[in-house]
Amino acid sequence: MEYISTRDNKKIFEFKDVFVKGLADDGGLFIPKSLNKIDINDLKDLEYNELAAKIIYPFIGDFMSKHDLENIINKSYSVFRKKNVVDLIKVGDRSVLELFHGPTLAFKDVAMQLLGNFYEYYLDNENEKLNIVVATSGDTGAAAIDAIKGKKNVNIFVLHPHNKVSLVQRKLMTTGKDKNVFNIAVNGNFDDCQNLVKTMFADKSFSSDIKMSGVNSINWARIIAQCVYYFYCYFLIKDNNQDINFSVPTGNFGDVYAGYLAKKMGLPINKLIVATNQNDILHRAISGGSYEVEKVHETISPSMDIQIASNFERLIYDLNDCNDLQTKDVMKNIKDKGEYLIDKEKLDKINTDFISCRMSEEEILATIEKVNKEYNVILDPHSAIGYGAFDKINLAGNNIVLATAHPCKFPDAIKKAINLKVDLPRELMFVMDEKENYDIIDNDVEKIKQHIKERI
Repeated sequence: MEYISTRDNKKIFEFKDVFVKGLADDGGLFIPKSLNKIDINDLKDLEYNELAAKIIYPFIGDFMSKHDLENIINKSYSVFRKKNVVDLIKVGDRSVLELFHGPTLAFKDVAMQLLGNFYEYYLDNENEKLNIVVATSGDTGAAAIDAIKGKKNVNIFVLHPHNKVSLVQRKLMTTGKDKNVFNIAVNGNFDDCQNLVKTMFADKSFSSDIKMSGVNSINWARIIAQCVYYFYCYFLIKDNNQDINFSVPTGNFGDVYAGYLAKKMGLPINKLIVATNQNDILHRAISGGSYEVEKVHETISPSMDIQIASNFERLIYDLNDCNDLQTKDVMKNIKDKGEYLIDKEKLDKINTDFISCRMSEEEILATIEKVNKEYNVILDPHSAIGYGAFDKINLAGNNIVLATAHPCKFPDAIKKAINLKVDLPRELMFVMDEKENYDIIDNDVEKIKQHIKERI
């Protein structure tokens, strides 16, 4: 499979470039030059690992053999608490796809464990060293650290917004003792962290000098790993003659874009609900055509406290009929003016696949309380946003909520909603007593670059 950048579709890349670089040199995001449909009848009755190999292999070209890929998938998912990685449970009139059974209790583990082993495979074969630099709103950092810690020839630097992630999220990141892991608490919000990483990638001298790589949700390898559970879930639904709809709590548009990719590959998804908290730039864009950056508000669902949804650029490229120059202009306008106004024709095109919903803090807490009272299930605040979206949007058929994190990661929100304390799984409780290790640094790219250089 050949890859291009959303901002330059003339230059061709192979999967190795796409995976290692994460972001194209022109600032664009990598996408396949063309996409083949998949015959879903060939995928029935497969275990999760077998399905992952079938779906991922066509995307990776000559990066590794199918046999090596199967071994890496088996190794990556052996650390999950569920044999088939995810779990589908019935909660009222809809289903909940639990994606948080990995080592750091978030859906990010599904892709990140695979990426960590991809890096190890690549570095062993290429005899290279890499430095991964990643921004996190809470869950990505812990998942990336768990996947990369202790691996040879690779360091990981994680930037998180200081005092703007939950205590459990931070502890899962900052209590490790591996010498290749470095945590940076930035005086700012998640968008500041993400902009710092983008700026470092754009500085060709710095990024090539340190051999910089990224595992944020823009990394295409994460998207293809995440699209697998949409297929797997489809085969778990008993009556899949009805429409199938997914509600996806999302801030960066990566997880819901993976569902869109699955649909483009041939999975018969009816609608993808983009479910947001009050940081609702994606809801405003999809419901009314106004992608306008506003101030980020701190909420009880911190992983979604984002205004610049990086993966949205991939959809913008499609909306502009794969015109790289138009996409480049749109992204420049967003950067310079903080806005992109979507015309009616493009909005209609979006709404064939996506609809959106916004949940207030009160609605999130009320949803957690209602689901616990009626079904004895505890949803974390992000998953509650996905669940509550189906109460606001009436869709017939099989309605599936993506549960993206374990409720124990957000104890304050759960306590406020239902006055209960949700404990970490027994095997992870030790992190709460461990000493933390992170450096607090100003929102200053030169200070961050210097900090990184001194540690490699």
